[in-house]
Amino acid sequence: MQRLIAGALLALGVTAAFAHGNVSCPAMPKEEKRPQMELQKKLEGEGWKVRQVKNFNGCYEVYGFDGQGKKAEAFFNPKTFERVHPEGESPAEKK
Repeated sequence: MQRLIAGALLALGVTAAFAHGNVSCPAMPKEEKRPQMELQKKLEGEGWKVRQVKNFNGCYEVYGFDGQGKKAEAFFNPKTFERVHPEGESPAEKK
């Protein structure tokens, strides 16, 4: 039973890492980061329906629906709000 649970947890960890790809934002002082709520308002102004914004590898990770109503998980630079794409993924491939 313990092996089954350990295997399931390992699979979840691998799936989560794969879903995020290799994404990170440059290290910066906390004072340089703009508030998450500011990003949320910007995206909502572009038609997004934002469910959650959180930190991931120095980036802001946004879950919700984009301006076209498609389910989205996207990453943004917390200073510039520029979209960050996982390594190996072109902007056209992003959902």
